[in-house]
Amino acid sequence: MSSLAKEYEPPVQIEDLEDVRSADTVEAPVKGVDAEVVEFFAQNHVSAPIDESTNRRLRWMVHKRVLVVMVVTYFAQTLDKGTLSFASIMGIIKDTKLVGQQYAWLTTCVYIAILISEFPTNILLQRLPVAKYLAFNIMAWGAVLACTAACQDFTGLVIVRTLLGIFECVCQPAFVFLSTMWYTRKEQALVIGSFYAMNGFQQCVGGLIAYGIAHTHSSTIKNWQLLFTLLGSITVVWGLFVMFWLPDSPMRAKCWSKEDRVLIAERVRGNETGIQNKQFKWHQAIEGFTDATVWAVTIISFTNGLPTGGLGAFSNLILNAFGFTQLQTYLLAIAQGAIVMTFLFSGAWLSTKYDQKLLFGFLYTLPNIAGTIVFLTVPTNPHTKVGLLLAFYCTQGFGAVAILNLAVMSGNVAGRTKQVVASSMVFIAWAVGNAVGPQVFRANDAPRYIKAFIVHIIIYVIQCAVIILLRLHLVRQNVLKRRAKEPAVTTRSGQDANEGIEHRHAFDDLTDKENPDFRYVY
Repeated sequence: MSSLAKEYEPPVQIEDLEDVRSADTVEAPVKGVDAEVVEFFAQNHVSAPIDESTNRRLRWMVHKRVLVVMVVTYFAQTLDKGTLSFASIMGIIKDTKLVGQQYAWLTTCVYIAILISEFPTNILLQRLPVAKYLAFNIMAWGAVLACTAACQDFTGLVIVRTLLGIFECVCQPAFVFLSTMWYTRKEQALVIGSFYAMNGFQQCVGGLIAYGIAHTHSSTIKNWQLLFTLLGSITVVWGLFVMFWLPDSPMRAKCWSKEDRVLIAERVRGNETGIQNKQFKWHQAIEGFTDATVWAVTIISFTNGLPTGGLGAFSNLILNAFGFTQLQTYLLAIAQGAIVMTFLFSGAWLSTKYDQKLLFGFLYTLPNIAGTIVFLTVPTNPHTKVGLLLAFYCTQGFGAVAILNLAVMSGNVAGRTKQVVASSMVFIAWAVGNAVGPQVFRANDAPRYIKAFIVHIIIYVIQCAVIILLRLHLVRQNVLKRRAKEPAVTTRSGQDANEGIEHRHAFDDLTDKENPDFRYVY
């Protein structure tokens, strides 16, 4: 019988679980465990450990159904959201009569919408079938993006950009949730890195698309209008595909046999973070709001998001200011995307290989600092543009920090309601950072934006300090947990590779603090 049929209190008889036919006494599940999860494990069990070949087969099955959807959807989201950057040098600013900070506000309003919508969308992700809710939002933002082509002024652009933020905000929390549901903690950094790498890939593909469309001339539709219409229509079609392809959970994955569904669920037992729970638990919410770990990853999300927002919105304008032509700027975006992907995959791979997420998060902040210092000290002229371009590429290390921070969050926060709170806080902070980011690039400070890059330096220093403190905190929490279980544990790190943990509470929807079997990763 599964561990879900084990109770901390004296067991009581269950008489109404369908298909449970046993003369033995079946013990009641822990109070508050998701009923669908209870019934699924009560009717099915794994008789032997999952061997490596089976584990590899199951992982590839999940890749085809889940990872493919996450990667392509995130690519569509980043491409759709980044379209404004390409349109900025296609004439949208002139055609819609934008002045002063209005262009910056078109990026800021997206993240204000995300800020407002993030907590409600996380609640809906907890309560609704995740695949269907995700698919609806994909189709909705695709339709909104296509409507951008009809905008003729700042007001119209603000409306569609705000709606875009409302519908797009589902992506990152949904994907982090799917990562914890379908993948082991060891795999999560590479999984998150895979879809997050689409930030770089969209720069490559987006640059080529923009380069091609820039050569299209029509008297009836402008280049930037064609760009929005084309990408929006493709996104709607992809949303329809996701509706039918992505399973909502291992329990509902009818595309696989019942035996494989059980094995896929058992594969993530060691995460100790569960699969799903649709009940909102206030004690978990309070724990999330008061947990130092949650606040630390939230602060890192903000400090990483602020430079990202500014550089993302103004990257093409900055490169243009270095002295590169419009078409050169499009092509340089391809190289920029390749650099971003290199940072992302190397960070994810190294952190997985050496099991050191926060250490590499700190190290990948250093290139950002170095590149920003170059911006502050080197003047802009034809002789320095190559050096400035290399410095700009150094500042793309923020992507690696972002995925490592999300992996730290997904691996260290247990209890579905606590995950909802943590995810909401992290992505709200990310939205605030991205909303503020473009505003530090003042129009009267162009083309060097000295004040903006001074702000970036301060933010990076804060980020490094929080990363160090978080690592010390998680090490300490592991020491305390192991001492509570075995007082003889005296190692400073609390590490014990041979520690025997039975994972009896893996699907009991306990928080990381409540679960005695939980160990923090850093």
